Amino acid sequence: MNATHQPIAAVSDEELIARVRSLDDRDAFETLVQRYERELYGYLSRYLGDAQMAEDVFQATFLRVHQKRERFLDGHRFRPWLYAIATRQAIDARRRRRRHQLVSLDAGRFPGDDHGTLADTVVARDVLAVDRMQDAETTAWMLEAVSKLPEPLRSTLDLVYRRGLKHREAAVELGIPLGTVKSRINTALSRLHASWVQAN
Repeated sequence: MNATHQPIAAVSDEELIARVRSLDDRDAFETLVQRYERELYGYLSRYLGDAQMAEDVFQATFLRVHQKRERFLDGHRFRPWLYAIATRQAIDARRRRRRHQLVSLDAGRFPGDDHGTLADTVVARDVLAVDRMQDAETTAWMLEAVSKLPEPLRSTLDLVYRRGLKHREAAVELGIPLGTVKSRINTALSRLHASWVQAN
């Protein structure tokens, strides 16, 4: 391949993971780790709200990348695959930390103002389904399902789950009543849960 004659820093992510997959190239793997170190750590830190947990999940993510390198398909982009793995690892980490705080969708409310992860919440009626959420495809399904929600529901979910704002903080940022935030969240979760049940 022509790319093998390029400086490794100039090689695409896809070529690097191909080298890792076919040659177990340590330099290529380390380049991927360094290339995404700041960006992915920042994402995980925001997602988890815990610097140490973000560091642990970052390490676990690249361990998983190495373990699953044979599953990366030619013609696909590396970055979405990496983020799907990272999100799955983050979901697992938060679920382990909050295992005792599964959310009741039937009650339509959160324990205090401390919500679980979006994925945990959507599948909370089906505990066995949580165990099925171990592959990147399910994370991809979740992102796709959220993208199909109406914008008011989607933006409210984004503030509460991706940015980690409390309901009161989201209400201030959106300029709407607290009750509207809670209503939007409950409506969005109900729709996502219905979609999840139908798909599974």
